Amino acid sequence: MKRAELVMAGVLALLSIYLMWKSTELNVGYIEGEGPGGGAWPFWLAGIMLICTIVIFVNALKGKTVPSRSEEPMLDGYGKKMLLQVGGGILGFIALIDIVSMYGAMFFFLLYYLGFLGRHTKLLTITTAVITPIVFFFFFEGLMRITMPKGLPFLEPLFNVLFDIIY
Repeated sequence: MKRAELVMAGVLALLSIYLMWKSTELNVGYIEGEGPGGGAWPFWLAGIMLICTIVIFVNALKGKTVPSRSEEPMLDGYGKKMLLQVGGGILGFIALIDIVSMYGAMFFFLLYYLGFLGRHTKLLTITTAVITPIVFFFFFEGLMRITMPKGLPFLEPLFNVLFDIIY
């Protein structure tokens, strides 16, 4: 498992560097009268991701994590099970976006990930699953003015309530 942690940290670090490089094709700096350029958010988020992958890599080398102290092969029975459960959850999230909206899919994914996989308390799971999509809605739709997929048409009135708060 240590090898898997090191390999994934390396792959994610390379992806971070690539994303930082590609984001510089757009303006990364501040545009007078407009705000941050189109590449600012991707650049800095990829930079944060790079820092996180470096921390993961160093912790794995030092043996500070449970997987890094394990002598199990990269994909033992538990690793395969977790890969299927997490990967299946992400595929389910993606499949739900066009049906129940980005925010509805986020709600169901958090219920699954925190409640089923994480075995957190019902209070924490439900609170997080309700509050997180609402915060993301106000961030993207209100602050950033970026429209996310709204799902099937009959769900539109639910968003109108939140739009009334913004406008």
